[in-house]
Amino acid sequence: MALNVVILAAGKGTRMKSDLPKVLHKVAERPMVQHVIDTARALGAEKPQLVYGYGADALQAAMADQPLHWVLQAEQLGTGHAVAQAVPNIADDETVLVLYGDVPLTRLETLQQLLAAKPADGLAILTVNLANPTGYGRIMRAGENNSGNVVGIVEQKDATPEQLLINEVNSGIMALPGKQLKSWLGKLSNSNAQGEYYLTDVIAMAHSEGVEIATAQPQDAMEVEGANNRVQLAALERAYQQRKATELMLAGANLRDPARLDVRGTVDVGNDVLIDINVIFEGKVVLGKGVTIGANCILKDCTIGDNTEIKPNSMIEKATVGSDCSVGPYARLRPDSVMLDDSHVGNFVEMKKTTLGQGSKANHLTYLGDAVIGSKVNVGAGTITCNYDGANKFVTTIKDGAFIGSNSSLVAPVTVGVNATVGAGSVLTRDAADGELVVARAKPRHIAGWQRPVKIKK
Repeated sequence: MALNVVILAAGKGTRMKSDLPKVLHKVAERPMVQHVIDTARALGAEKPQLVYGYGADALQAAMADQPLHWVLQAEQLGTGHAVAQAVPNIADDETVLVLYGDVPLTRLETLQQLLAAKPADGLAILTVNLANPTGYGRIMRAGENNSGNVVGIVEQKDATPEQLLINEVNSGIMALPGKQLKSWLGKLSNSNAQGEYYLTDVIAMAHSEGVEIATAQPQDAMEVEGANNRVQLAALERAYQQRKATELMLAGANLRDPARLDVRGTVDVGNDVLIDINVIFEGKVVLGKGVTIGANCILKDCTIGDNTEIKPNSMIEKATVGSDCSVGPYARLRPDSVMLDDSHVGNFVEMKKTTLGQGSKANHLTYLGDAVIGSKVNVGAGTITCNYDGANKFVTTIKDGAFIGSNSSLVAPVTVGVNATVGAGSVLTRDAADGELVVARAKPRHIAGWQRPVKIKK
């Protein structure tokens, strides 16, 4: 059967104490609902239905580039009412998977298991056993000790004292046959303690009609946890990060402290990678074999080659670093920077749209912007490429084997030739030919007996 995913995302989230719709609060720097949408697409739902209500403008603006079928729930009258709004877009021969925009950690494998458990003409519920099930709807089963087939779900506020002892609870996530679902939704009543139309009531209807009801369970309870306040949101964040830390360690990375790592994208690691504390990964990051990442680094959309060391407190964004390189500490590689194999940048060095050649070094207090630097070049401390005239950017070219003395300013466009040397303190405004020494300093003046100004006493 074709899959139709309905994501419920209409609630305000009053306990968040925020003007932002609840589902737009972030886990790993992505809105919770984005995690759910991504999982739905991975299941094969090309255009999930998103049931929205509170904060419609903000939600639609945030998801403007997403292929979604938008379904308005003007009044929030319960989960059954929310799914009913999507009925015009549900075909009889579809399997309808109901997800929640504030439940971001459900694994793809768990939902695949749920769909596989669904009988051909029946439905399947994702349940979980909790030590403290307070607040959740209880799974009602036939037979003694509630051990038989599922016959219904009772909500916390409607449950008897005996029913409240049941620890198998409803996650709210379920897969249902389209034709029967539409019939059941039309029969829902709001005669309950909340005065709402519960989607869970369709389970009792299905049982009364002899429809087979199956269940599946996630690997861990955090997969079905939502966030109603910021404390729960923080718990989801930590659970997500622990999951990512575990994945990295199983892939071959050594983490100094798995609890002090933040992955806000994807990270691919080679064998024997070492990651120190408080490292943040954003976007797509690829780390080769034997890479070492020091404490407090931020890496975004970058590739790091084998056996390279990123020293503490460095930032790398949209850059490529080769093998056997050294970066930092306190270095910054900005977009379109490339370090070829065995090159080195040290403390307080910044690169922007620059290629640093094989074996080249810029070890201290340097800015390299819009530069093409050859191999075996030494860039002295305090050197800057003056790439911007206030309106346009220009390129500095430094060829193989050149030596740039400390505290030099290279005013682009300018070229330093092969094996050329720029004397310390020079301001280079014209090309330096291959092999020559250029010293471009102001002539010094020595004034004997000069007195420093003193502060005037009032």
